[in-house]
Amino acid sequence: MSMPKDEIQTEMVSAWKTYVEALEKSLDMLDKDITEAHDMASVCTSEWCEATEHVIDELSNALFSISEPRWSSPEDSKKIKRLKRRVYDLYVNYRGVYEKVA
Repeated sequence: MSMPKDEIQTEMVSAWKTYVEALEKSLDMLDKDITEAHDMASVCTSEWCEATEHVIDELSNALFSISEPRWSSPEDSKKIKRLKRRVYDLYVNYRGVYEKVA
């Protein structure tokens, strides 16, 4: 016995939104770390820089590989675009910290 299409779509929307929310939370945490590092240059070791750049790359890959479902709302699409812009801004902020130390 298979599930009706509406139930499946509802489950997929829920899972998709949970995933996007987790990416947004990760961006929040990374933003906080980069801001703190900007204020404390001693935190910016080469290990920190490598790890931070790796996390930015992973988040960027995750965000830019998201395939928006055709049934996603316009608000969902706006959120994805905002998060993509935010990961770019985080990278710019990270580069500012990196150059300050280098």
